[in-house]
Amino acid sequence: MIIIRKAKDRGHFNFGWLDTYHTFSFGDYYDASFMGFRNLRVINEDFVHAGRGFPTHSHRDMEIITYILEGALEHRDSMGNGSVIRPGDVQRMTAGTGISHSEANPSSEEPVHLLQIWIMPEQRGLKPSYEEKFFGDEKQQRGMRLVASADGRDGSVTVHQDVKVYAAALDTGKEVNHKLMPTRHAWIQVARGAIVLNGENLDQGDGAAISGESALAIDGRDGAEILLFDLA
Repeated sequence: MIIIRKAKDRGHFNFGWLDTYHTFSFGDYYDASFMGFRNLRVINEDFVHAGRGFPTHSHRDMEIITYILEGALEHRDSMGNGSVIRPGDVQRMTAGTGISHSEANPSSEEPVHLLQIWIMPEQRGLKPSYEEKFFGDEKQQRGMRLVASADGRDGSVTVHQDVKVYAAALDTGKEVNHKLMPTRHAWIQVARGAIVLNGENLDQGDGAAISGESALAIDGRDGAEILLFDLA
């Protein structure tokens, strides 16, 4: 079964400095039908204006992944980490017992376009930690590239949950396939372009909840880029 979450049906707020779309209930946006999927809790598509950003704020008991599509984002946190991430980078932060951080667009001219992803951890009270890795063009060269996993396999960042996150950039007509074990579920998020998923059309910003499917065939359109979450 594939349930499509259309981009136009997401929660949307424009605060001037931030234009944001919420796939699942978040902040002031509430939809009882979309509180998350399995252990995937948040997918926010954010556009942050030049020179603006999120002031210092706190999180706890959440695995937070930041995936940059365009531009750059400057990160600073209470553990002493500071860096600027760009397309090709994947950032993971374990909020655990509590962490404070800020995120800002360091450019004076260009906006930053990103996906902010929250995954519920396997247990509460984990020690806060931070990790980022650069994958470059590997997702184009290798089809579905594993970028996050519970054991950090194949150079992926380590997420404290039974989840595998794949990224893929698909030229028009390029197809990738993914097998799902009988007990597994998946969520696909179209970050850019469009795809055909097992015969279903998905456009930029669309997502799809997948259960009871053993094989996924994903055909790229319009320079597609996707994230696939393989979930318990």
